Amino acid sequence: MGCGLASRQASNAAKIRPRDFVETQEGLIFSVVTHHQEEGRALGVLRYVKKGACWRKVNTPQADSLLETHYPYYLYDSPRLDARLHGVPVTRVVRHYQSQLRLAEILTPSSGDEIEEKVRGLVQLFEAGGLYSQNLGITGSLLIGVQQVGSDIDLVVYGQKNFQQARRIIKQALTKGQLDPLDETLWRETYKRRGCSLDFQEYLWHERRKYNKAVWEGTKFDIVLVSRPEEIKGDSRYFHKQGKRKLQAQIKDGSEAFAYPARYRLVHAEIDTVVAFSHTYVGQAETGEWVEVVGQLERASDGELRIVVGSSREALGEYIKVIPLP
Repeated sequence: MGCGLASRQASNAAKIRPRDFVETQEGLIFSVVTHHQEEGRALGVLRYVKKGACWRKVNTPQADSLLETHYPYYLYDSPRLDARLHGVPVTRVVRHYQSQLRLAEILTPSSGDEIEEKVRGLVQLFEAGGLYSQNLGITGSLLIGVQQVGSDIDLVVYGQKNFQQARRIIKQALTKGQLDPLDETLWRETYKRRGCSLDFQEYLWHERRKYNKAVWEGTKFDIVLVSRPEEIKGDSRYFHKQGKRKLQAQIKDGSEAFAYPARYRLVHAEIDTVVAFSHTYVGQAETGEWVEVVGQLERASDGELRIVVGSSREALGEYIKVIPLP
């Protein structure tokens, strides 16, 4: 639980971007997950609930239960995705916490906060590698000012090219000893929070090669991609669930592996695409690799088939993993 000092005024819908937070009049803060809005709603996940003057973080089951019991109007049955989501009508947003603006505030030192000082040093490391702060943002607890001594740093990187550059910087900095890799304790904590359907060694193998997390001055940090609007391929089709499906196939195109949702084009006679809404399976496979996938088969309104991994945040019973060539 934390008592944040940061505040933002409500802003218009067009400015709400993924990894920004929106606050409602009831004292609920949602993390936005997509540029796309449906029926005037920003789609996201409930992350913080106000208790007195402080904010309490909630996990996905807690968030679902709270909304179902007390705030059902923030549950949205998407006709396009054939799924129940958290959706905030933009007319009910009373504060908009903008990732990019919050980072700019942190980079102008105004407090002796230990974690904010580490953010400034970390951003300097990225800038030394040619990735400048105007292409970065901050999310998570730092976005609303409720970070604590043990908090992680969640950096947002805007744009596909910038994100790949950030991964290269992390890889090089690990090689040079400027950053530390996660130790087994941190990896196991991350694995436990994810609650994924891979065993620990499988999870670890996939994660270590992504170069989207490391340790800076004793604090774990992650980077997450927010694609620019011009990089997003619009898809207005409607999808209908067909039941669970397991398959093995080769990745034809993994260029959108780190986007949200992650998208993997397949070499397969029936199914064109795997879409991953769970962050665990972002960046999971590369072009040319073979994967085993378990997820929900969906049929688009034009007849195309896809498999969705992450019908819930934890994606229990669903996964993507790289396998040896058959």
